[in-house]
Amino acid sequence: MTEPSSKNSTYGLLKFVSRLPLPVTRFMASSLAGIVNFLKISKTSESIRFNLKIALPELSEQERERITRAAIRNELMSYFEFFSIWGAKNAENIQRVHRVEGEHLLQEALAAQKGLVLVVPHFGTWEVMNAYIAQHTQMSIMYKPVKDPAVDEFVREARSREQATLLPTDETGVRQIFKALKQGGTTVILPDHTPTVGGEYVPFFGVPLSSSNLTAKLIQKTKAKCLFLYAMRNQDGGFDMFIEALDEQIYSVTPNQGTEIIFKKMEQLIQHHPEHYHWSYKRFKAHEALGGEIYRISQDAALDKVNHLRQTYQAEQQQLAVETDQNIAPTQVNV
Repeated sequence: MTEPSSKNSTYGLLKFVSRLPLPVTRFMASSLAGIVNFLKISKTSESIRFNLKIALPELSEQERERITRAAIRNELMSYFEFFSIWGAKNAENIQRVHRVEGEHLLQEALAAQKGLVLVVPHFGTWEVMNAYIAQHTQMSIMYKPVKDPAVDEFVREARSREQATLLPTDETGVRQIFKALKQGGTTVILPDHTPTVGGEYVPFFGVPLSSSNLTAKLIQKTKAKCLFLYAMRNQDGGFDMFIEALDEQIYSVTPNQGTEIIFKKMEQLIQHHPEHYHWSYKRFKAHEALGGEIYRISQDAALDKVNHLRQTYQAEQQQLAVETDQNIAPTQVNV
């Protein structure tokens, strides 16, 4: 009898964890978060603290520490919940969504039959929304394969149950998304990531960061409806889902300005519930002036670099506003 491969072993472990009752997986995540917060040895926790210093500098040290601890717990909870969601049948996941605020917006957008772009930030437990949305519309989702083959197979199985069409994260996938929207289909995009190549500098919490403006381009070129979605766990063992409108100006401005509208919406959500955003992502290194080093040098030196970049960018925007008002050709301020 041969020994099971590492892939099969990993896949088996994922299947086992996914079949555990949701309260059990949440307890496991909460216990792990307790250890991480007690020992304070996680590099991820340092990234979270640093990101909070950049995004929400007005917080006191005590409040920032509270949010860091809560964010670690919530993010770990979300990851464990993902496995439970991926392993469950769609009907079970739909039952886990206890309340949907703004459901009429989704129904109105689908009834228009103009295509629908769902903007979903890395916030809360977004995976639980897929089953709910899938019962109303066919989804086309850009999907980057997970490096671990076992995890990739596990996630693909979950997506097949949701009857979502998985598309590559390249030009071929983008063309297929455009086609699907033109035919009245639905796509889901997580906009708060750093593009692998290219990208435009768009401010996020006042810091210009390399960003993809694909979401805004999709909305503008196809004239598809757009909605902003997120989900949060509740006190009753399930989740609440929130559907909100985006500023209508997103259809008439430039793609970068449309991306800024999306980021502003995200900022508002994060400011209300900072402990539920996934702060572990090293988003604030995405500018050539920072050299990708700000998470490796001392936090004081890194904050100086980020604040200088933010102030320079704000000065540039103020100058552009003045020149626009005076109806003269703008000059460039290097950042």
